[in-house]
Amino acid sequence: MSITRRRMIVSAGAMSALPRAARALASWPAGPVKMIVSQAAGGAPDVICRLLTDRLANALGQQFVVENRTGAGNVIGVQMAARAAPDGYTLLWATAAALTTNIFTVKNLPYDPARDFINVARVARGPFVVVANKDLPANTLPEVIALAKAKPGELAIANDGPRNFSGLVAAWLNKNAGVKINPVAYATMPQGVQDTVGGRVQLAILAFPAAAPMLKGGLLKPIAVSSKERVAGYEDIPPIADTIPGFDFYGWLGVAAPRATPRPIVDTLNAEIGKLLDNPDFQKKLVELGFYSFGSHSVDAAETVVHDEVELWRKVIADLGLTAE
Repeated sequence: MSITRRRMIVSAGAMSALPRAARALASWPAGPVKMIVSQAAGGAPDVICRLLTDRLANALGQQFVVENRTGAGNVIGVQMAARAAPDGYTLLWATAAALTTNIFTVKNLPYDPARDFINVARVARGPFVVVANKDLPANTLPEVIALAKAKPGELAIANDGPRNFSGLVAAWLNKNAGVKINPVAYATMPQGVQDTVGGRVQLAILAFPAAAPMLKGGLLKPIAVSSKERVAGYEDIPPIADTIPGFDFYGWLGVAAPRATPRPIVDTLNAEIGKLLDNPDFQKKLVELGFYSFGSHSVDAAETVVHDEVELWRKVIADLGLTAE
């Protein structure tokens, strides 16, 4: 046997002896990567996903294909991702609802976030803002609380439903402020915005992309933000936590993968996403869409934070007396 052939055999044997995860990384990505999005095309979460995947495609030299699979409060798209092969070629554009609150609000959830997914990276957070009809005789959260106590049951607050994010924030605000502001659930929040502008309800809890044009146009007035920090571009709006210490809730977006995806692939994705999150231009684009970067962090850090949020929501939803439906 020639020396060259012996070397080829030895090389092939060494390659076959490598751990499967290392071999997977050596060739990944060798083709298009699918990102399943459980929200509709065109909304802020979808736009941010496409900003991210365009840049990942450039960094990794392969196409990233966004596939919108909507319905059932994120469940349809998330279930598809959970059942995908754990090979790095199918990822989930994850939401806080999909991986934290759905556990407690959706009966017979057909996936288990902890069992089925590894959190690759949290990308962006989106706080909510309490807004009011411009003629409401209250301009701050303490004034709203005082008005609600003086007129119990007479104020109403628009939200997206008792088991959705803004509905949960509204209920937690009521409980911790000791007031009864009637929650009014809307199937589509644009109608809730219109009713708040028109005075049919006095308050609303909105994501910043929905609130921004109303605030800038003076059609609604800001009361407080749901995150403990003030929001860039809206620094004059105080946090709810200034009035109710410890209040800190926001939605978030991130990337998850089927749990058995080889860790080298997960770490590579995390590193590339981290570079983007530290990029000032990418951060600026997030802010323009009403979201804010988490900054770079490790996979283990993302896993820990999501686990902690699950425990937070477990307590909140139990304290609110809600059950899965």
